[in-house]
Amino acid sequence: MAKTAPATQTRTDAAPPGPRRAAWAVDLYRSAVGKKYVMAITGIVLMLYVLAHMLGNLKIYLGPAALNEYAEFLRDMGEPVAPRSVVLWILRIGLIAAFVLHIHAAYALTVMNRRARPVAYQSQRDYVAANFAARTMRWTGVIVGLFVLYHLADLTWGFANPAFIRGDVYHNVVASFQRWPVSLLYILANLALGLHLYHGSWSLFQSLGINNPRFNHWRRYFAVAFALIITLGNITFPAMVLAGIVS
Repeated sequence: MAKTAPATQTRTDAAPPGPRRAAWAVDLYRSAVGKKYVMAITGIVLMLYVLAHMLGNLKIYLGPAALNEYAEFLRDMGEPVAPRSVVLWILRIGLIAAFVLHIHAAYALTVMNRRARPVAYQSQRDYVAANFAARTMRWTGVIVGLFVLYHLADLTWGFANPAFIRGDVYHNVVASFQRWPVSLLYILANLALGLHLYHGSWSLFQSLGINNPRFNHWRRYFAVAFALIITLGNITFPAMVLAGIVS
């Protein structure tokens, strides 16, 4: 009688599957180059926002109706296709995402740089290329971040403004800036913002790989002009209220 062939045994010594490869975007972000790209792109988004925000606030010089109508326009964007304030909230969520990514990329790059040079400099650093704006970039970023929270509490949420009236943007701005400590805070915070914008406007081209000595002077002109426009424009608001020109 023929013997039955033994059943084929299942091999158990096969190599376990390797870890799944991360998505290419995540893999890129883990590198220093990817973080620099994220900082540059989110920086551009935030720069466009501060420019649009400053230009919109210039309507304060046209009177209460103009500024309040502009605020209503922002809430009504997308109607009747989208419900009231939906488009505004989409923009807000996008700005929050850009803000968080910008901060995280900056922090992660700082950690990577420290790990690359664990020993502190033994002599005074050469600050010819690293100007004051570059050296204070971390601190101006912290100041601007804290200022944004106060700005929201003052003119959006209202609990930092004792005279806050929901929906009356002109009144809220004037009431806030009539307090000289608040106006001084806004002026100092916008000076810090100007320094941050100056170095950010200059360095974003390098982060994106656009770095040609023939065009570097144009990069400098752009950085100076953009920082000055935003800083001076924003400083005029508390200054004009304190001077009684806007009341």
